Amino acid sequence: MTRAEPPPPDGSRVALAWLGHPVTVLALVVLVLNDHVLKAARPGLVTGKLSDVAGLVLAPPLVAVLVTLVTPRLPARVAAGVALGSVGLGFTLVKSSGYAAAVASDLWSAVSGPSLIRADLTDLLTLPALVLAVWVRGRARRDPVGRRAVRTVRLLVLLPAAALAVAATGPVRYPDAVTTTVVGGRLAAGATDTPAGAADGDPWLWRISDDAGVRWRAAAEAEEAALFRRPERTARIGDRVCSTASPQRCYRLRPGAIRVEESDDGGRTWRLSWQVTDEQRELLRARYPESGPNGERVAGQDLTVLDLAGGRHVVLVANGRDGFAVRDADGGWRRIGFAGGRWGAEPPPLGVISPADRHNDPLRAMLLAVALSVLVLAVSGVRAGRASGRGSPEAILQTAILAVAATFLLGVWFTDDLILPVLALGSAVLLLGSALLALVRRRSLEVPGGWFAEVVPAAVLTLTLAGVTLASWLHGRPVYASTAVTLALLGTVPGLLLGWRAARLIEPWRPPVEPPYPPSVAVDRS
Repeated sequence: MTRAEPPPPDGSRVALAWLGHPVTVLALVVLVLNDHVLKAARPGLVTGKLSDVAGLVLAPPLVAVLVTLVTPRLPARVAAGVALGSVGLGFTLVKSSGYAAAVASDLWSAVSGPSLIRADLTDLLTLPALVLAVWVRGRARRDPVGRRAVRTVRLLVLLPAAALAVAATGPVRYPDAVTTTVVGGRLAAGATDTPAGAADGDPWLWRISDDAGVRWRAAAEAEEAALFRRPERTARIGDRVCSTASPQRCYRLRPGAIRVEESDDGGRTWRLSWQVTDEQRELLRARYPESGPNGERVAGQDLTVLDLAGGRHVVLVANGRDGFAVRDADGGWRRIGFAGGRWGAEPPPLGVISPADRHNDPLRAMLLAVALSVLVLAVSGVRAGRASGRGSPEAILQTAILAVAATFLLGVWFTDDLILPVLALGSAVLLLGSALLALVRRRSLEVPGGWFAEVVPAAVLTLTLAGVTLASWLHGRPVYASTAVTLALLGTVPGLLLGWRAARLIEPWRPPVEPPYPPSVAVDRS
Protein backbone atom coordinates (compact mmCIF):
# COMPACT_ATOMS: atom_id res chain seq x y z
CA MET A 1 0.00 0.00 0.00
CA THR A 2 1.58 3.25 -1.10
CA ARG A 3 1.35 6.43 0.90
CA ALA A 4 -0.52 9.31 -0.69
CA GLU A 5 1.74 12.21 -1.62
CA PRO A 6 1.09 15.39 0.36
CA PRO A 7 -0.70 18.09 -1.55
CA PRO A 8 1.54 20.74 -3.09
CA PRO A 9 1.96 23.90 -1.02
CA ASP A 10 -0.38 26.73 -1.88
CA GLY A 11 0.84 29.71 -3.87
CA SER A 12 0.97 32.16 -0.96
CA ARG A 13 3.44 30.04 1.04
CA VAL A 14 5.79 29.63 -1.92
CA ALA A 15 5.50 33.32 -2.85
CA LEU A 16 6.35 34.40 0.71
CA ALA A 17 9.32 32.03 0.76
CA TRP A 18 10.42 33.52 -2.57
CA LEU A 19 10.11 37.06 -1.22
CA GLY A 20 12.01 36.17 1.95
CA HIS A 21 14.87 34.31 0.26
CA PRO A 22 18.31 35.83 1.07
CA VAL A 23 18.95 36.66 -2.60
CA THR A 24 15.64 38.56 -2.84
CA VAL A 25 16.35 40.43 0.40
CA LEU A 26 19.83 41.29 -0.93
CA ALA A 27 18.24 42.68 -4.10
CA LEU A 28 15.94 44.79 -1.90
CA VAL A 29 18.91 46.26 -0.01
CA VAL A 30 20.87 46.89 -3.22
CA LEU A 31 17.90 48.63 -4.85
CA VAL A 32 17.39 51.00 -1.91
CA LEU A 33 21.10 51.85 -1.54
CA ASN A 34 21.61 52.30 -5.27
CA ASP A 35 18.56 54.52 -5.84
CA HIS A 36 19.08 56.76 -2.83
CA VAL A 37 22.85 56.78 -2.26
CA LEU A 38 24.99 55.40 -5.09
CA LYS A 39 23.18 57.11 -7.98
CA ALA A 40 23.61 60.50 -6.34
CA ALA A 41 27.28 59.86 -5.50
CA ARG A 42 28.33 58.11 -8.74
CA PRO A 43 25.77 58.63 -11.50
CA GLY A 44 26.52 56.62 -14.59
CA LEU A 45 26.09 53.38 -16.50
CA VAL A 46 26.85 51.00 -13.64
CA THR A 47 24.48 52.49 -11.08
CA GLY A 48 21.79 52.89 -13.74
CA LYS A 49 21.86 49.22 -14.74
CA LEU A 50 22.27 48.01 -11.14
CA SER A 51 18.80 49.29 -10.25
CA ASP A 52 17.33 47.41 -13.21
CA VAL A 53 19.02 44.15 -12.18
CA ALA A 54 17.95 44.46 -8.54
CA GLY A 55 14.42 45.42 -9.56
CA LEU A 56 14.06 42.43 -11.89
CA VAL A 57 15.08 40.10 -9.07
CA LEU A 58 12.79 41.75 -6.50
CA ALA A 59 9.69 42.53 -8.55
CA PRO A 60 8.55 38.97 -9.51
CA PRO A 61 8.25 37.65 -5.91
CA LEU A 62 6.55 40.90 -4.90
CA VAL A 63 4.00 40.50 -7.71
CA ALA A 64 3.54 36.82 -6.84
CA VAL A 65 2.71 37.68 -3.22
CA LEU A 66 0.22 40.34 -4.28
CA VAL A 67 -1.41 37.94 -6.77
CA THR A 68 -1.79 35.19 -4.17
CA LEU A 69 -3.29 37.65 -1.70
CA VAL A 70 -6.00 38.44 -4.22
CA THR A 71 -6.51 34.80 -5.31
CA PRO A 72 -5.43 32.63 -2.38
CA ARG A 73 -6.23 29.33 -4.14
CA LEU A 74 -4.09 30.07 -7.17
CA PRO A 75 -1.49 27.34 -7.70
CA ALA A 76 2.08 28.33 -6.92
CA ARG A 77 3.28 27.61 -10.46
CA VAL A 78 0.58 29.77 -12.00
CA ALA A 79 1.32 32.65 -9.61
CA ALA A 80 5.02 32.46 -10.48
CA GLY A 81 4.25 32.42 -14.20
CA VAL A 82 1.99 35.44 -13.91
CA ALA A 83 4.59 37.32 -11.89
CA LEU A 84 7.57 36.55 -14.15
CA GLY A 85 5.58 37.10 -17.34
CA SER A 86 4.06 40.43 -16.28
CA VAL A 87 7.38 41.80 -15.00
CA GLY A 88 9.31 40.70 -18.08
CA LEU A 89 6.70 41.90 -20.54
CA GLY A 90 6.15 45.20 -18.73
CA PHE A 91 9.88 45.91 -18.48
CA THR A 92 10.40 45.14 -22.17
CA LEU A 93 7.48 47.32 -23.25
CA VAL A 94 8.49 50.30 -21.10
CA LYS A 95 12.14 50.20 -22.12
CA SER A 96 11.39 49.86 -25.83
CA SER A 97 8.50 52.35 -26.21
CA GLY A 98 8.65 56.04 -25.42
CA TYR A 99 4.87 56.25 -25.02
CA ALA A 100 4.80 53.27 -22.64
CA ALA A 101 7.62 54.87 -20.65
CA ALA A 102 5.62 58.11 -20.38
CA VAL A 103 2.54 56.23 -19.13
CA ALA A 104 4.68 54.32 -16.61
CA SER A 105 6.17 57.61 -15.39
CA ASP A 106 2.69 58.99 -14.79
CA LEU A 107 1.55 55.91 -12.87
CA TRP A 108 4.74 55.84 -10.82
CA SER A 109 4.41 59.56 -10.07
CA ALA A 110 0.92 58.96 -8.68
CA VAL A 111 2.41 56.49 -6.19
CA SER A 112 5.77 57.94 -5.22
CA GLY A 113 5.83 61.57 -6.37
CA PRO A 114 7.63 62.98 -9.43
CA SER A 115 9.23 60.07 -11.28
CA LEU A 116 10.83 59.73 -14.68
CA ILE A 117 11.13 56.45 -16.55
CA ARG A 118 13.00 56.61 -19.85
CA ALA A 119 12.80 54.21 -22.77
CA ASP A 120 16.30 52.78 -23.20
CA LEU A 121 16.93 49.69 -25.31
CA THR A 122 20.26 49.09 -23.57
CA ASP A 123 18.34 48.40 -20.35
CA LEU A 124 17.01 45.23 -21.98
CA LEU A 125 20.50 43.78 -21.49
CA THR A 126 19.55 43.33 -17.82
CA LEU A 127 16.63 40.99 -18.62
CA PRO A 128 18.74 37.87 -17.80
CA ALA A 129 18.31 38.90 -14.17
CA LEU A 130 14.92 37.20 -14.45
CA VAL A 131 16.81 33.92 -14.73
CA LEU A 132 18.22 34.57 -11.28
CA ALA A 133 14.68 35.25 -10.05
CA VAL A 134 13.56 31.90 -11.49
CA TRP A 135 16.44 30.13 -9.74
CA VAL A 136 15.56 31.77 -6.43
CA ARG A 137 11.94 30.74 -6.85
CA GLY A 138 13.03 27.13 -7.42
CA ARG A 139 15.04 27.17 -4.20
CA ALA A 140 12.18 28.79 -2.28
CA ARG A 141 9.70 26.18 -3.54
CA ARG A 142 11.58 23.48 -1.63
CA ASP A 143 11.07 25.30 1.67
CA PRO A 144 7.68 27.06 1.64
CA VAL A 145 6.71 29.18 4.60
CA GLY A 146 4.55 27.04 6.85
CA ARG A 147 4.38 28.70 10.23
CA ARG A 148 1.69 31.34 10.56
CA ALA A 149 3.92 33.64 12.63
CA VAL A 150 6.61 33.64 9.94
CA ARG A 151 4.04 34.37 7.24
CA THR A 152 2.63 37.25 9.28
CA VAL A 153 6.07 38.79 9.81
CA ARG A 154 6.90 38.61 6.12
CA LEU A 155 3.57 40.13 5.17
CA LEU A 156 3.90 42.98 7.66
CA VAL A 157 7.63 43.68 7.15
CA LEU A 158 8.99 42.36 3.86
CA LEU A 159 5.95 43.08 1.69
CA PRO A 160 5.72 46.83 2.55
CA ALA A 161 9.51 47.20 2.37
CA ALA A 162 9.65 45.60 -1.07
CA ALA A 163 6.71 47.66 -2.33
CA LEU A 164 8.31 50.89 -1.11
CA ALA A 165 11.69 49.94 -2.57
CA VAL A 166 10.18 49.32 -5.99
CA ALA A 167 7.92 52.40 -5.94
CA ALA A 168 10.04 54.96 -4.08
CA THR A 169 12.86 55.46 -6.52
CA GLY A 170 15.39 58.24 -6.09
CA PRO A 171 14.36 61.83 -6.78
CA VAL A 172 14.02 62.77 -10.43
CA ARG A 173 16.65 65.24 -11.57
CA TYR A 174 16.17 67.47 -14.55
CA PRO A 175 18.96 69.44 -16.26
CA ASP A 176 18.86 73.21 -16.20
CA ALA A 177 21.13 75.63 -18.06
CA VAL A 178 21.47 78.39 -15.48
CA THR A 179 24.50 80.58 -16.15
CA THR A 180 27.14 81.62 -18.67
CA THR A 181 30.45 83.40 -18.19
CA VAL A 182 34.02 83.71 -19.45
CA VAL A 183 37.05 82.14 -17.75
CA GLY A 184 40.58 82.47 -19.05
CA GLY A 185 39.34 83.86 -22.36
CA ARG A 186 37.06 80.86 -22.93
CA LEU A 187 33.30 80.45 -22.88
CA ALA A 188 31.96 78.61 -19.83
CA ALA A 189 28.47 77.08 -19.62
CA GLY A 190 27.06 76.22 -16.19
CA ALA A 191 24.26 73.69 -15.73
CA THR A 192 22.68 72.03 -12.74
CA ASP A 193 20.30 69.19 -12.12
CA THR A 194 18.13 69.62 -9.08
CA PRO A 195 15.41 67.24 -7.88
CA ALA A 196 11.96 67.90 -9.30
CA GLY A 197 10.27 70.66 -7.38
CA ALA A 198 13.43 71.71 -5.51
CA ALA A 199 14.90 75.18 -5.50
CA ASP A 200 17.64 75.95 -8.00
CA GLY A 201 21.17 75.23 -6.88
CA ASP A 202 24.57 76.51 -7.91
CA PRO A 203 25.92 75.13 -11.18
CA TRP A 204 27.79 71.93 -10.49
CA LEU A 205 28.50 70.90 -14.09
CA TRP A 206 30.68 73.28 -16.06
CA ARG A 207 31.52 72.92 -19.76
CA ILE A 208 34.36 74.86 -21.37
CA SER A 209 34.89 75.73 -25.05
CA ASP A 210 38.39 76.36 -26.38
CA ASP A 211 37.17 77.39 -29.84
CA ALA A 212 34.43 79.95 -29.15
CA GLY A 213 31.51 77.55 -28.78
CA VAL A 214 32.22 74.94 -31.48
CA ARG A 215 33.39 72.09 -29.23
CA TRP A 216 32.98 71.61 -25.50
CA ARG A 217 34.75 69.73 -22.72
CA ALA A 218 34.48 69.27 -18.98
CA ALA A 219 36.07 71.98 -16.86
CA ALA A 220 39.44 71.21 -15.26
CA GLU A 221 39.88 71.57 -11.50
CA ALA A 222 41.69 74.89 -11.84
CA GLU A 223 38.95 76.20 -14.12
CA GLU A 224 36.25 75.08 -11.69
CA ALA A 225 38.05 76.92 -8.88
CA ALA A 226 38.18 80.05 -11.03
CA LEU A 227 34.53 79.67 -11.97
CA PHE A 228 33.62 79.40 -8.34
CA ARG A 229 35.15 82.83 -7.78
CA ARG A 230 33.82 84.19 -11.12
CA PRO A 231 36.60 86.79 -11.57
CA GLU A 232 35.78 87.60 -15.19
CA ARG A 233 32.45 89.05 -16.22
CA THR A 234 31.46 90.80 -19.41
CA ALA A 235 30.39 94.43 -19.10
CA ARG A 236 26.81 94.65 -17.87
CA ILE A 237 24.70 97.80 -17.90
CA GLY A 238 21.35 97.07 -16.32
CA ASP A 239 19.83 94.24 -18.32
CA ARG A 240 22.31 94.77 -21.15
CA VAL A 241 25.43 92.74 -21.88
CA CYS A 242 27.84 94.59 -24.15
CA SER A 243 31.00 93.72 -26.01
CA THR A 244 34.12 95.06 -24.31
CA ALA A 245 35.84 95.72 -27.64
CA SER A 246 32.72 97.32 -29.16
CA PRO A 247 30.70 98.87 -26.32
CA GLN A 248 27.98 100.03 -28.70
CA ARG A 249 27.10 96.39 -29.56
CA CYS A 250 24.87 95.09 -26.74
CA TYR A 251 22.51 92.16 -26.16
CA ARG A 252 19.67 91.54 -23.75
CA LEU A 253 17.15 88.84 -22.87
CA ARG A 254 13.41 89.31 -22.82
CA PRO A 255 12.02 88.00 -19.50
CA GLY A 256 9.77 84.96 -19.73
CA ALA A 257 10.80 84.06 -23.29
CA ILE A 258 13.63 82.58 -25.31
CA ARG A 259 14.41 85.77 -27.17
CA VAL A 260 17.65 87.73 -27.63
CA GLU A 261 17.60 91.34 -28.78
CA GLU A 262 20.61 93.33 -29.98
CA SER A 263 21.52 97.00 -30.22
CA ASP A 264 24.16 98.86 -32.23
CA ASP A 265 23.81 102.17 -30.36
CA GLY A 266 24.54 101.21 -26.77
CA GLY A 267 20.96 100.20 -25.94
CA ARG A 268 18.94 103.15 -27.24
CA THR A 269 17.17 101.06 -29.88
CA TRP A 270 16.73 97.28 -30.06
CA ARG A 271 15.95 94.72 -32.74
CA LEU A 272 15.42 90.96 -32.74
CA SER A 273 18.60 88.93 -32.95
CA TRP A 274 17.24 85.40 -32.35
CA GLN A 275 14.25 83.75 -30.74
CA VAL A 276 12.23 80.62 -30.18
CA THR A 277 8.68 81.63 -31.04
CA ASP A 278 5.92 81.47 -28.44
CA GLU A 279 4.32 78.48 -30.19
CA GLN A 280 7.64 76.63 -30.33
CA ARG A 281 8.27 77.44 -26.68
CA GLU A 282 4.83 76.06 -25.79
CA LEU A 283 5.76 72.76 -27.43
CA LEU A 284 9.06 72.75 -25.54
CA ARG A 285 7.14 73.29 -22.30
CA ALA A 286 5.05 70.22 -23.07
CA ARG A 287 8.20 68.23 -23.77
CA TYR A 288 10.07 69.20 -20.60
CA PRO A 289 8.63 68.09 -17.23
CA GLU A 290 8.96 70.43 -14.26
CA SER A 291 9.29 73.48 -16.51
CA GLY A 292 7.25 75.61 -14.11
CA PRO A 293 3.56 76.53 -14.19
CA ASN A 294 4.20 79.36 -16.63
CA GLY A 295 7.21 77.84 -18.35
CA GLU A 296 9.66 80.09 -16.49
CA ARG A 297 12.32 77.35 -16.69
CA VAL A 298 11.98 77.29 -20.49
CA ALA A 299 13.24 80.85 -20.88
CA GLY A 300 16.44 82.83 -21.08
CA GLN A 301 18.36 82.76 -17.78
CA ASP A 302 21.75 84.32 -18.50
CA LEU A 303 23.82 85.74 -21.35
CA THR A 304 27.50 86.51 -21.91
CA VAL A 305 29.66 87.91 -24.73
CA LEU A 306 33.18 86.73 -25.62
CA ASP A 307 35.30 89.11 -27.73
CA LEU A 308 37.49 87.61 -30.47
CA ALA A 309 40.30 88.96 -32.59
CA GLY A 310 39.42 91.30 -35.42
CA GLY A 311 36.55 92.99 -33.61
CA ARG A 312 34.30 89.93 -33.78
CA HIS A 313 32.48 88.27 -30.87
CA VAL A 314 30.33 85.29 -29.89
CA VAL A 315 27.33 85.16 -27.56
CA LEU A 316 26.35 82.32 -25.20
CA VAL A 317 22.83 82.13 -23.73
CA ALA A 318 21.51 79.81 -20.99
CA ASN A 319 17.87 78.89 -21.67
CA GLY A 320 17.00 76.78 -18.65
CA ARG A 321 15.48 73.42 -19.50
CA ASP A 322 16.22 73.90 -23.22
CA GLY A 323 19.97 74.10 -22.65
CA PHE A 324 22.29 76.64 -24.27
CA ALA A 325 22.33 78.61 -27.52
CA VAL A 326 25.37 80.16 -29.26
CA ARG A 327 25.76 83.03 -31.70
CA ASP A 328 28.91 82.38 -33.71
CA ALA A 329 31.31 85.03 -34.95
CA ASP A 330 29.46 85.25 -38.29
CA GLY A 331 26.13 86.06 -36.61
CA GLY A 332 24.44 82.66 -36.93
CA TRP A 333 22.53 81.21 -33.97
CA ARG A 334 22.19 77.55 -33.03
CA ARG A 335 20.84 75.62 -30.06
CA ILE A 336 23.45 73.26 -28.60
CA GLY A 337 21.52 71.58 -25.79
CA PHE A 338 23.78 71.06 -22.78
CA ALA A 339 27.10 71.53 -24.55
CA GLY A 340 27.87 67.86 -24.87
CA GLY A 341 27.37 67.15 -21.18
CA ARG A 342 25.86 64.04 -19.63
CA TRP A 343 22.40 65.02 -20.92
CA GLY A 344 23.44 64.89 -24.57
CA ALA A 345 24.50 67.51 -27.10
CA GLU A 346 21.57 67.58 -29.50
CA PRO A 347 18.50 69.58 -28.44
CA PRO A 348 15.07 68.39 -29.55
CA PRO A 349 13.84 69.83 -32.85
CA LEU A 350 11.50 72.78 -32.66
CA GLY A 351 7.88 72.31 -33.64
CA VAL A 352 8.00 68.50 -33.50
CA ILE A 353 6.27 66.65 -30.68
CA SER A 354 4.60 63.32 -30.00
CA PRO A 355 2.19 62.13 -27.29
CA ALA A 356 5.14 60.49 -25.49
CA ASP A 357 6.73 63.95 -25.09
CA ARG A 358 3.68 65.31 -23.28
CA HIS A 359 4.08 63.08 -20.21
CA ASN A 360 0.68 62.89 -18.48
CA ASP A 361 -1.17 64.88 -21.16
CA PRO A 362 -2.36 61.76 -23.06
CA LEU A 363 -4.10 60.58 -19.90
CA ARG A 364 -5.71 63.97 -19.40
CA ALA A 365 -6.86 64.12 -23.02
CA MET A 366 -8.34 60.63 -22.92
CA LEU A 367 -10.22 61.31 -19.69
CA LEU A 368 -11.59 64.58 -21.00
CA ALA A 369 -12.89 62.99 -24.22
CA VAL A 370 -14.55 60.17 -22.27
CA ALA A 371 -16.02 62.56 -19.71
CA LEU A 372 -17.52 64.77 -22.43
CA SER A 373 -19.18 61.81 -24.08
CA VAL A 374 -20.62 60.64 -20.75
CA LEU A 375 -21.75 64.21 -20.14
CA VAL A 376 -23.97 63.90 -23.23
CA LEU A 377 -25.51 60.73 -21.80
CA ALA A 378 -26.10 62.36 -18.42
CA VAL A 379 -27.66 65.52 -19.83
CA SER A 380 -29.83 63.42 -22.12
CA GLY A 381 -31.01 61.40 -19.12
CA VAL A 382 -31.81 64.53 -17.11
CA ARG A 383 -33.71 65.97 -20.06
CA ALA A 384 -35.67 62.72 -20.47
CA GLY A 385 -36.58 62.74 -16.78
CA ARG A 386 -37.91 66.27 -17.01
CA ALA A 387 -39.88 65.43 -20.16
CA SER A 388 -41.60 62.58 -18.34
CA GLY A 389 -42.89 64.94 -15.68
CA ARG A 390 -41.52 62.83 -12.86
CA GLY A 391 -38.24 62.26 -11.11
CA SER A 392 -37.56 65.85 -10.13
CA PRO A 393 -35.36 64.87 -7.12
CA GLU A 394 -33.29 62.64 -9.37
CA ALA A 395 -32.87 65.46 -11.88
CA ILE A 396 -31.59 67.79 -9.13
CA LEU A 397 -29.16 65.11 -7.97
CA GLN A 398 -27.87 64.61 -11.49
CA THR A 399 -27.40 68.35 -11.96
CA ALA A 400 -25.34 68.52 -8.76
CA ILE A 401 -23.21 65.58 -9.91
CA LEU A 402 -22.58 67.32 -13.22
CA ALA A 403 -21.52 70.52 -11.44
CA VAL A 404 -18.99 68.64 -9.28
CA ALA A 405 -17.65 66.73 -12.27
CA ALA A 406 -17.30 69.93 -14.30
CA THR A 407 -15.33 71.52 -11.46
CA PHE A 408 -12.95 68.55 -11.44
CA LEU A 409 -12.48 68.73 -15.19
CA LEU A 410 -11.85 72.46 -15.12
CA GLY A 411 -9.08 72.01 -12.58
CA VAL A 412 -7.19 69.56 -14.80
CA TRP A 413 -6.07 72.33 -17.11
CA PHE A 414 -4.66 74.63 -14.43
CA THR A 415 -1.86 72.42 -13.18
CA ASP A 416 0.59 69.71 -14.23
CA ASP A 417 0.05 67.67 -11.06
CA LEU A 418 -1.05 64.10 -11.68
CA ILE A 419 -3.69 64.16 -8.95
CA LEU A 420 -6.04 66.22 -11.09
CA PRO A 421 -6.23 63.66 -13.90
CA VAL A 422 -7.25 61.28 -11.14
CA LEU A 423 -9.98 63.77 -10.21
CA ALA A 424 -10.96 63.80 -13.87
CA LEU A 425 -11.34 60.05 -13.73
CA GLY A 426 -13.53 60.49 -10.67
CA SER A 427 -15.63 62.99 -12.55
CA ALA A 428 -16.06 60.54 -15.40
CA VAL A 429 -17.27 57.95 -12.91
CA LEU A 430 -19.71 60.48 -11.45
CA LEU A 431 -21.01 61.30 -14.89
CA LEU A 432 -21.41 57.65 -15.73
CA GLY A 433 -23.29 57.07 -12.49
CA SER A 434 -25.54 59.99 -13.30
CA ALA A 435 -26.26 58.58 -16.74
CA LEU A 436 -26.99 55.14 -15.36
CA LEU A 437 -29.26 56.68 -12.73
CA ALA A 438 -31.33 58.20 -15.51
CA LEU A 439 -31.34 55.06 -17.60
CA VAL A 440 -32.45 52.56 -14.96
CA ARG A 441 -35.39 54.52 -13.61
CA ARG A 442 -37.84 52.09 -15.11
CA ARG A 443 -40.68 52.72 -12.71
CA SER A 444 -40.80 56.49 -13.12
CA LEU A 445 -39.66 56.70 -16.73
CA GLU A 446 -40.53 54.34 -19.53
CA VAL A 447 -37.59 54.61 -21.94
CA PRO A 448 -38.39 53.51 -25.50
CA GLY A 449 -35.77 51.86 -27.65
CA GLY A 450 -35.76 54.80 -30.05
CA TRP A 451 -34.44 57.04 -27.28
CA PHE A 452 -31.37 54.84 -26.88
CA ALA A 453 -30.96 54.70 -30.66
CA GLU A 454 -30.52 58.49 -30.73
CA VAL A 455 -28.68 59.14 -27.45
CA VAL A 456 -25.94 56.50 -27.76
CA PRO A 457 -24.84 57.68 -31.25
CA ALA A 458 -24.83 61.24 -29.86
CA ALA A 459 -22.37 60.16 -27.16
CA VAL A 460 -20.24 58.30 -29.71
CA LEU A 461 -20.21 61.37 -31.97
CA THR A 462 -19.04 63.52 -29.05
CA LEU A 463 -16.28 61.04 -28.18
CA THR A 464 -15.11 61.05 -31.80
CA LEU A 465 -15.09 64.83 -32.27
CA ALA A 466 -13.44 65.57 -28.92
CA GLY A 467 -11.01 62.65 -29.31
CA VAL A 468 -9.83 63.72 -32.76
CA THR A 469 -9.28 67.29 -31.57
CA LEU A 470 -7.34 66.27 -28.47
CA ALA A 471 -5.31 63.65 -30.37
CA SER A 472 -4.29 66.34 -32.83
CA TRP A 473 -3.28 68.57 -29.91
CA LEU A 474 -1.09 65.79 -28.53
CA HIS A 475 0.85 65.90 -31.79
CA GLY A 476 1.29 69.68 -31.65
CA ARG A 477 -1.65 71.11 -33.61
CA PRO A 478 -3.29 73.10 -32.15
CA VAL A 479 -0.39 74.16 -29.97
CA TYR A 480 -2.20 75.62 -26.98
CA ALA A 481 -4.21 73.51 -24.57
CA SER A 482 -6.83 76.24 -24.22
CA THR A 483 -7.54 76.07 -27.95
CA ALA A 484 -7.80 72.28 -27.88
CA VAL A 485 -10.18 72.30 -24.91
CA THR A 486 -12.34 74.98 -26.53
CA LEU A 487 -12.61 72.95 -29.73
CA ALA A 488 -13.37 69.79 -27.72
CA LEU A 489 -16.16 71.59 -25.87
CA LEU A 490 -17.56 72.84 -29.16
CA GLY A 491 -17.45 69.22 -30.35
CA THR A 492 -19.98 68.33 -27.65
CA VAL A 493 -22.61 70.71 -29.04
CA PRO A 494 -23.94 68.36 -31.79
CA GLY A 495 -24.17 65.48 -29.31
CA LEU A 496 -25.93 67.60 -26.73
CA LEU A 497 -28.44 68.80 -29.31
CA LEU A 498 -29.15 65.26 -30.47
CA GLY A 499 -29.52 64.01 -26.90
CA TRP A 500 -31.77 66.94 -25.99
CA ARG A 501 -33.92 66.33 -29.06
CA ALA A 502 -34.35 62.64 -28.14
CA ALA A 503 -36.56 63.68 -25.20
CA ARG A 504 -39.44 64.09 -27.63
CA LEU A 505 -39.72 60.30 -27.61
CA ILE A 506 -40.55 60.23 -23.89
CA GLU A 507 -44.24 60.07 -23.09
CA PRO A 508 -45.33 62.41 -20.25
CA TRP A 509 -46.29 60.53 -17.15
CA ARG A 510 -49.97 60.57 -16.14
CA PRO A 511 -51.29 59.24 -12.87
CA PRO A 512 -53.32 56.06 -13.30
CA VAL A 513 -57.08 56.36 -13.09
CA GLU A 514 -58.45 54.00 -10.49
CA PRO A 515 -61.79 52.31 -11.30
CA PRO A 516 -64.76 53.21 -9.09
CA TYR A 517 -65.42 50.89 -6.24
CA PRO A 518 -68.45 48.59 -6.78
CA PRO A 519 -71.48 49.19 -4.62
CA SER A 520 -71.39 47.42 -1.32
CA VAL A 521 -73.23 44.15 -1.22
CA ALA A 522 -74.94 42.99 1.88
CA VAL A 523 -73.75 39.63 3.06
CA ASP A 524 -76.10 37.25 4.75
CA ARG A 525 -74.21 35.86 7.74
CA SER A 526 -77.08 33.79 9.08
